[in-house]
Amino acid sequence: MGLVGRVGLALILWAAPAWAQLSKPNAAGVAMGHLHYHVRDVEANKRFWVALGGTPVTIGKTDAIRFPDVFVVLTKGESSGGTAGSVVNHVAFRVRSFAAVEAAGLKVQLLAQFPGVGSVTSPEGERIELFDNTATNTTFTLDAGQTDASADRHNHPVTAPIVAYHIHLYLAEGNEAKARDWYVKTFGAAPGLRWRYTAADLPGINLNFSDQKDQKQPFAPTRGRMLDHIGFEVKDLSAFCRKLEAAGVKFDAPYAKDSSGVARAMLTDPWGTSIELTEGFRTEESSK
Repeated sequence: MGLVGRVGLALILWAAPAWAQLSKPNAAGVAMGHLHYHVRDVEANKRFWVALGGTPVTIGKTDAIRFPDVFVVLTKGESSGGTAGSVVNHVAFRVRSFAAVEAAGLKVQLLAQFPGVGSVTSPEGERIELFDNTATNTTFTLDAGQTDASADRHNHPVTAPIVAYHIHLYLAEGNEAKARDWYVKTFGAAPGLRWRYTAADLPGINLNFSDQKDQKQPFAPTRGRMLDHIGFEVKDLSAFCRKLEAAGVKFDAPYAKDSSGVARAMLTDPWGTSIELTEGFRTEESSK
């Protein structure tokens, strides 16, 4: 059976509308929203993400692929490279089993030194990390004195076929604690450790931060890479943007609402991660 046929089978095996929604926002009004890729062949990449377990949808005027806790947006265009070499080194999902992924026509490359950890590769060479329910390095421990009921999800097996898991930022030496603290302050993320990595948790995604020993220069910014930016869905985005501006955050594109009713704003973190803030992805989604 070819990939196209397997994709059709995957839609039957993986379809679960009850799982396909963004997480409830945290106290700051923030949750994971989307990953935006620029690719040369949109249809080939769409087949890849559908085989991985996604469902094609439309959000306002935006075509996307829906997963539990995240949308993957694909637009046609050239890029300066994949995530390797970028400040966002990779993104990861958790799956119940690698067998189901391979049954959908994708090859899982196992990481020998870490059971239950592997990756799949997109048609244009983008590595997507996967953790199945046998992995032992998925746990998240909150910093002392912190409470966050949503963050406990990482300490249990997943019950959906696939869920969004983490975004891993690689940083020049001496920056991981600073980056963690910035995401905690800016988006209300819960600080802690994902296994041995400095981390901060938002509903729907865990953000991991790794200093790279002897790396003195910053990694390449995400803008213009295949994964051009990440996105957070924000409740009352207009007020949230005013709050960030008052705190000194500079926007690359100010708050605006398009004709479909989806509101957006763009900013870049101090290490080069481009972030789109949206309001409307949660409510405007419709299956194709």
